[in-house]
This record gives sequence, C-alpha cells and structure tokens, in this order.
Amino acid sequence: MSEVILISILVLFSAVLQTSTGFGFSIVATPFLLFFFEPREAIQINLILSLVISCVLIAKIRQDVDFNILKRFIFGSAAGLPVGIILFLILNMTILKLGVSLLILVLTLLLMMKFHVKKTNTRDYFVGGISGSLTTSIGIPGPPILLYFSGTNTQKETLRATTLAFYLWIYAVSLLIQIIFAGTTKTVWTSSGLALPILLVGMVIGQLLFRRINQQAFRICTYIILVFTGVTLFIKSWEW
Repeated sequence: MSEVILISILVLFSAVLQTSTGFGFSIVATPFLLFFFEPREAIQINLILSLVISCVLIAKIRQDVDFNILKRFIFGSAAGLPVGIILFLILNMTILKLGVSLLILVLTLLLMMKFHVKKTNTRDYFVGGISGSLTTSIGIPGPPILLYFSGTNTQKETLRATTLAFYLWIYAVSLLIQIIFAGTTKTVWTSSGLALPILLVGMVIGQLLFRRINQQAFRICTYIILVFTGVTLFIKSWEW
C-alpha cells in the first residue's frame, strides 16, 4: 500500500510540473520509478504517461504552438535519434551522463547571468538534433529545448505548447523503439492505466497553476528544473 501511495504522489507532482511548465515529468518521475520497477518498465511507463499528457493538452494549447520551429525540431531530432543510439553503444555511460550534466549546469549558469541566444533556423535544427540524440542515449530530450527557449526569451505559452507538441513525436518514436527492441510487459500497461486518474488530477492542477504564473516566475521554474536535471544526472552517472 505504501508503494502505491508513493507512486501516486510521484505521478501527481510530475504531472503538475509537466502541465504547468511543459517540462519535468521525465526528469522527476524516471529516477523514482526506477526504485519500484525494472529499468525497461520504468522508462516505458514514463513514456506512456508523458504521451497521455501531451495528447490531452495539445488540443487546448494548439494555438500557442510555433509550428515552424516544431517542424525544424522534428527534422533535426530525426537525424539525432540514430546518433544517440550510436553514442549509447560506443561511449561509456558514466562519461556521457557526466558530460551532459556539467554542460547543462554551465549553460544554466550562463542563462541566469542573462546570456541570450538568437533564434535561427540552423540552431532550431541543431537543438532538435541534440534533443533526439539525448532521447535515445540517456532518455532525456527536454534540456536542450528548455535551454534554447530560455536563452531566446520565448514566451511561456509558446514554450510549453511547442515542447508538448514535440514530445508527441519524440516520445511516440522512443516508445515504439523500446517495444520493438526491448519488448514490453503487462506490468507497464497495467501500472500506466492505474496511474491515469492521478495523472489527470495533476494535469488539472498544473493547468490552473500555469494561468497564475507570470513570465518571471516561469523562468525561475525553468532554471530550477535545469539545475535539478544537471545535478540528478551528475549523481546518477556514478551509479550506472
């Protein structure tokens, strides 16, 4: 019973974070899901629940999606996905995770010091490619996009909507790859189904919070998520 309560709280908090910012479910949920499930199951549950959030919300926030940037992200990530698989196969995961964690922390520090980036089509493709490669190598696509959008002072509505739309693509492809190459289990789908009511409650709360968060508070939330990601990756790199 205690495990069910802990998992419910985890899903609720992660759903609130994802719905209110566009980021955070994978970052928060995956490390803790690994305490209760096998790695393959934890990753697939995360992918399924993240997809549900994107599918439910996208109809409501479609008008805020920047489709031009989204298309460039998708094309870039399509090139990055196989690169990530290659990196996963040939690189030491400790070194890869350590390098990514330090890069995230350094770039976040630069953003906090008011470092800005100018949007260009080439950079859109590049960021999409990095996101795709991180998805298939370490399972975390969000940080490159969050860093890019934060550095270009993107409005919170566009940031959240475009990110969630991108997740529809990247998580669907990743889940398909997982099922084809790693298989799946009944536990994955049963646990995901049982988590849906809590997930939906978290989405309602997250939507209410999003309406009350101003641009400055939203930016602070993104910095916190990025720092949490970098520190978590740094710690997990030594546990591989």
